[in-house]
Amino acid sequence: MAPFRGVSRIIRQHAPSNPCFQRLLSCQLTCSRGIASKLFIKGLSFHTTEEALSEAFSKYGQVVEAKIVMDRVSDRSKGFGFVTFASSEEAKNATSGMNGKVLDGRAIFVDNANSVRTEWTTNYQKRYALQLLIIRMDRKLEH
Repeated sequence: MAPFRGVSRIIRQHAPSNPCFQRLLSCQLTCSRGIASKLFIKGLSFHTTEEALSEAFSKYGQVVEAKIVMDRVSDRSKGFGFVTFASSEEAKNATSGMNGKVLDGRAIFVDNANSVRTEWTTNYQKRYALQLLIIRMDRKLEH
């Protein structure tokens, strides 16, 4: 842990003037605490900004990062994003408090980001298994 003390001092000195260092500071804070919880937010308005998202969730605890996923071509919001809290307890409170609430004229839905990934992975695995089964059946029919 001692090597990180010097790094965190340098980051804190440069964070106010440089956005890259601000991001490093938030990541370093998350890593030093060891526990951070990321929430998946869907149903966002195209006009919602990262600052507005962070402000809406900050009443439930310390928001480490609020990120809205943008389309590369149109540079518009894709309608979903992520909010990272410093602790899992704060994230649980935010999930129960903000799920189904209206933000910028649209109802948002909040879920744990890890469960979304698990759900996607499970669906992908099922689809892949089905494709393998179809390929095997085709090979048996050919012979």
